[in-house]
Amino acid sequence: MSSVPVTTWFLEQTSPADLLPAAAPEGDVRIVRAEVPSPEFNRFLYTAVGGDIRWTDRLDWSYARWRDLVERPGVETWVAYDRGTPAGYIELEAQDDGAVEILYFGLLPAFRGRGIGGHLLARGTARAWDFAERRPGLAPTKRVWVHTCDKDGEFAMANYQRRGFKLYDTRVELEPDVPNPGPWPGAHSA
Repeated sequence: MSSVPVTTWFLEQTSPADLLPAAAPEGDVRIVRAEVPSPEFNRFLYTAVGGDIRWTDRLDWSYARWRDLVERPGVETWVAYDRGTPAGYIELEAQDDGAVEILYFGLLPAFRGRGIGGHLLARGTARAWDFAERRPGLAPTKRVWVHTCDKDGEFAMANYQRRGFKLYDTRVELEPDVPNPGPWPGAHSA
């Protein structure tokens, strides 16, 4: 299998004051925490959002591995709904050192370009900053960080920067050149 260079950018906020708001999108868009851990739902979100932008690192995960992720006490999934339909999600993980990582963030293709992404990222980042208020025993958040790469959506980096994230590291590594899987085997995104 051939390899391709992939550039990964690491961004962070070190204070809640770093978070810049986003305008709420038009229409009936709600952001709700998925309070019942559901491996099936998180896998659906991962494949539906990442299928056309080459998210492949979790495709071979077993049910047990998905369950282990969503049942960890420091993991939360926040979902944007447009008129009751899942439009995108942000997955947060609190870490021992007071950091919260945005593990995954994105929108399903049909919901991109409508202002939902900025709104979801701003609301999800705010939830990262107040994570310890919902989870007694966790250290207060001192830092929120994320990494994005050139395999992600074309507007991902700009969205993070518009929300106040600052670049602190860049890496280029060779990765296997995996074909775009689409949202499910045999599907072809438009």
